[in-house]
Amino acid sequence: MSLLIVGTVAYDAIETPFGKTDKILGGSAMYIGLAASKFVNKSNLVSVIGDDFAKSDVDLLQRFKMDTAGMETIKGGKTFFWSGKYHIDMNSRDTIETQLNVLENFDPKVPSEYQDCEFLVLGNLSPSVQMSVIKQMEKRPKLIAMDTMNFWMDYFMDDLVEVLKEVDILTINDEEARQLSGEYSLVKAAQKIMGMGPRFLIIKKGEHGALLFNNKEVFFAPALPLEDVFDPTGAGDTFAGGFIGHLAKTRDISFDNMKRAVIYGSAMASFCVEKFGPERLTEVTDAELHERVEEFINLVQFDISLINS
Repeated sequence: MSLLIVGTVAYDAIETPFGKTDKILGGSAMYIGLAASKFVNKSNLVSVIGDDFAKSDVDLLQRFKMDTAGMETIKGGKTFFWSGKYHIDMNSRDTIETQLNVLENFDPKVPSEYQDCEFLVLGNLSPSVQMSVIKQMEKRPKLIAMDTMNFWMDYFMDDLVEVLKEVDILTINDEEARQLSGEYSLVKAAQKIMGMGPRFLIIKKGEHGALLFNNKEVFFAPALPLEDVFDPTGAGDTFAGGFIGHLAKTRDISFDNMKRAVIYGSAMASFCVEKFGPERLTEVTDAELHERVEEFINLVQFDISLINS
């Protein structure tokens, strides 16, 4: 098994109705790798940072089984930085500041030692960057998953359509699914999007769970009701990390196993939101994960007798 993650490693500054932080560790690749570490012995990371990136943060990535040999450091450069403020509903937010810094000219290079990957995850990057990574692979991975967002749909739709032809799984939220497909019904949206290339589609609905589509098959996983939600930043990437981590561990990409992967991804995301940044994810024990998955099972499992009219 080999898992390759391409995405951002960043610093965030976050404010929610429950508090605020100064600069903390963030980025799509970081959250994906952190969640995947609960399932795999190692993930290979391709990203870019500035020389302002703290050694202690590199140590954290490595402690959680991320190989950082593919993480390029730009001398004199600054690491990608984002700051935002969440509204009271925790579903909407305002971006206060975005500093692309070294990410502006990010040209990922896949090291030769990463070429044997069976599972490739492309974090939310420009479609042209995602395509460049796919083209660098000497052998097509067993499974390619990618994330995207409405910004790329607004300004780089042609590039996005091309990269969608090359991937197996697309993960987006419900708003993005409607924009990409032009359909309001998520069932119709899913069929149209899968017609663009991906065999599987995951539509994330935040606090309302997630939908997994494959041809005519649909699976729904609810979100777990939580007492405390402090920071939703990174929850979607954490979901992706738990999802792909389970698939990589089991090496089973059947629809039935993807259902299990959705539950594991949802469980990891439910931990992510309980504290700011990656803090809660660094504390999760195997026992806690198993207990959380059981909570998901109990949430959807029931007995019923059909009544004849």
